[in-house]
Amino acid sequence: MNKIPKGFLTAKPGQRVSSGGKNYQISHLVTVSTVFAVNEETKESTRLDIESLRPPIDVAADADGDSEDKDILLYSKEDWAIAQQRLHAIKPLLQIPVRTRANVEQLAQERGLHVATLYKWLKLYQSAGHVSALVPTKRGRRIGTFMLNAEQEKLIEEVINDDYLTKQRKKPQDIIDEVQRRARLAKIDSPSGNTIRKRIQLLPQAETLRRRGQKEKARNMYDPILGEFPEGEFPLQVVQFDHTPGDIILVDEVHRQPIGRPWLTVAIDVYSRMIVGLYVTFEPPSSTSIGLCVAHAICPKREYLANLGVSGEWLVWGMMNSIYVDNAKEFRGAVLERGCDEYEIDLQWRPVQKPHYGGIIERYMGVLANQIRKWPGATFSNPAQRKGYDSEAESALTLKEFEAMLVDFIVNVYHQRMHSELGMPPRKKWELGILGDATTPGVGVPPLTVDPLRLQLDFMPFFERSVQQYGIQIELINYYDPVLIPYINSTDPDNPNLRRSFIIRRDPRDISKVYFFDPVEKSYFPIPYANVGRPAMSAWELKEVKRLLTEQGRKDVDEDTIFEALGRMREAIEGALEKTKAARRQATRTPKAAPRQEKLAGGDVAVPGESSKPTRAMDDDDDPFAQPIQPFENVSLIR
Repeated sequence: MNKIPKGFLTAKPGQRVSSGGKNYQISHLVTVSTVFAVNEETKESTRLDIESLRPPIDVAADADGDSEDKDILLYSKEDWAIAQQRLHAIKPLLQIPVRTRANVEQLAQERGLHVATLYKWLKLYQSAGHVSALVPTKRGRRIGTFMLNAEQEKLIEEVINDDYLTKQRKKPQDIIDEVQRRARLAKIDSPSGNTIRKRIQLLPQAETLRRRGQKEKARNMYDPILGEFPEGEFPLQVVQFDHTPGDIILVDEVHRQPIGRPWLTVAIDVYSRMIVGLYVTFEPPSSTSIGLCVAHAICPKREYLANLGVSGEWLVWGMMNSIYVDNAKEFRGAVLERGCDEYEIDLQWRPVQKPHYGGIIERYMGVLANQIRKWPGATFSNPAQRKGYDSEAESALTLKEFEAMLVDFIVNVYHQRMHSELGMPPRKKWELGILGDATTPGVGVPPLTVDPLRLQLDFMPFFERSVQQYGIQIELINYYDPVLIPYINSTDPDNPNLRRSFIIRRDPRDISKVYFFDPVEKSYFPIPYANVGRPAMSAWELKEVKRLLTEQGRKDVDEDTIFEALGRMREAIEGALEKTKAARRQATRTPKAAPRQEKLAGGDVAVPGESSKPTRAMDDDDDPFAQPIQPFENVSLIR
């Protein structure tokens, strides 16, 4: 991918980076995971792990954006020749890892150019990373340049979003009338009708049809017609996701007694057959399972391996172009779809009754199943194979131990051994796609996220709430922190008659705090219980407590009632731990320890290091303990 997503960093020669609090300039790409870089202060060359790289401490201003963003075939031969000449002029500078002004002045004299001109071309090329950045710009107003001021543009954008891109399908003249009405109220110059019509015409047609309730028409007109599943032409172009129950019985960590079968969510890169992401839990799969697996796939995995105690290297990270997931209603959710929209991932659903669209990941699931059957507690998929083998009696692995063995197999066995379809190991195929060889160019090391914790938050369940004098309330639980004070009883900037809503994220496994997105600071802040003496609990426990209170006929349920009932429920579970498997499953839902504290970009913010799961509606089973369970507290899936 040529486009670098927001919040990502490239590792390529000439790129300025930082590591360990020091600035460097990359001189050479050594492997898919390491580079040589020159310390900008000492001028010493050193070898750095790509996973340790961060943006420069003194990030320079972005390029001035003179180059147009369009297909290279649309440039004229004359303009393209000029761009090539400019690249030839600055090429000697690109080959000098640490250049001085004397270098630039000498080259400018040799080329007969001004020093400032070389610096400008150098800045354009290094910022964009492609030759088209050096194409000369045309004099006069560029096509697509807007001449209105910021207030006018914002007004048009708001009315189009509020009134035009809706299922009401209002006419352009309705939008013109509304823009001009709001302009009069705001006492700003009203844009002309033709200007407003042009803004509407610039809207992407496919997205416009979808927003106006014509999804079928948009699909028929704009979606590609694919007869077979698209094969990946480079790493992370296409990633398939699938879920399967593990054919194995696991035990709890306290009593080492049988507890149940885990669920696996796995992501595979179609090009290389590398496993790029994994999520292991006791909960049935959902859209949040996929979202957290997506976040795991994007992020580096060194800390994840260390947390599991697995040796070896899992050198896979980066933003995928598109993902394919099962076309079932439980996998469709606002969290997953908004997360993919935020990071510009093309989310595709497998066509119904076309199993070949998931064939690659399903074949790998068979590989995993064969491996899992070799471990203690295996249930086998065939009853005849299971005859004479007591899976529960033989079970010995906890969820974390099972996950560690699974990852060890993926990293140190599957990725390393010959793949029959590829003719080489998946890791070798991945490296070929990244670095290339004498005959095949590589795509380069994928951009590295500089804030993995923020990325994980973007795939967590969210709520929209206003801030009251008592703070924020979610499902009868109050949360408060002084950071909320500026927003108490604030009104919507566009409608003073409405309360302003804010985005709140929550880790369902520990709801003793939520995460408030401050629209001014552009960062998430942890907001604890208003009563900090309350015990931590999971979202599942909250839902179960409320269900039991409803069954008891309690109508006056409030926060005090909830926590009193929580205490009684936990006492009952503790007394039954050694007697029933259901109680042991239930006990795993209770948060055992405070999450690891981390810092998010933009402020010192504590966020959970462990992955989260969505709450799940309970069925009508009479046994309150016989429900799917949350992962263990100490299982970390994304760091």
